[in-house]
Amino acid sequence: MSSIAYNDVVKAMRELAVDAAYHLPSDVLEALEAARACESSAQGRECLEQILDNARLAEQEKLPICQDTGLAVVFVEQGHETCVGGGLAKAITQGVTEGYEQGYLRKSVVAEPLDKRCNTGTNGPAIIHHEWVAGSDLKITLLAKGGGAENRSRLVMLKPSDGREGVLKFVIETVKQAGADACPPFVVGVGIGGNFEVAPLLAKRALLRKLNSSHPEDYYAKMERELLARINALGIGPQGLGGDTTALGVLIETAGCHIASLPVAVNIECHAHRHKSVTLKGLKNE
Repeated sequence: MSSIAYNDVVKAMRELAVDAAYHLPSDVLEALEAARACESSAQGRECLEQILDNARLAEQEKLPICQDTGLAVVFVEQGHETCVGGGLAKAITQGVTEGYEQGYLRKSVVAEPLDKRCNTGTNGPAIIHHEWVAGSDLKITLLAKGGGAENRSRLVMLKPSDGREGVLKFVIETVKQAGADACPPFVVGVGIGGNFEVAPLLAKRALLRKLNSSHPEDYYAKMERELLARINALGIGPQGLGGDTTALGVLIETAGCHIASLPVAVNIECHAHRHKSVTLKGLKNE
């Protein structure tokens, strides 16, 4: 059996929180630069240039890319040969708390949704999705998810007879409804299958893929390309000011589902697509 120290997890989460807030991943920057080069709208090009300038300034000045520094959504892949002393969830939430304090990041979490809506003052607790995997490593991925884009995400329980066209229609309608409210250009995560709770998780997991990646199955890879082309033909454009770049990517994940169901979820992400990962190595117990 291997172990990972509690404080090592806290440190890793603290650094992830700050790093994600200050630095866009390289694939997102490359997609923004490619979009600017191809954008036919003068307003759209100017908008993309401002988005890129903002990302550069955030990195240089060590400032948050966006004032909404997001809800901490954490994906954990824990090797079944490894344990974390003191409690993994507790260590993750402590690391998020310390990172948001250290990085001067806005705390955006209320303790309960309706009655008092008091801010926790910590940006915690984190939302944690845990998966057991082979080995002794602990991989932690932080997705700093802003409220505006999350609010425009949707789930529908289609009939199997709605088929491929029903899925395409729902995804495109969801993006149209999001419009300028969710800060385009978007990254669009799509979850197809599973059930009522699995489809949205698939859509959110899809956002963790590289923007230049394709689904491994040709059928869904073609759907990704078709959806991206049809979404960019909507003309919403960067920040809703018109143009060719409404989305930087469409990423689909799937799961098996009941014969009577066709769940589909769309998780909208804004251009400040902040996610970072770290892998901690388990140490063999003597």
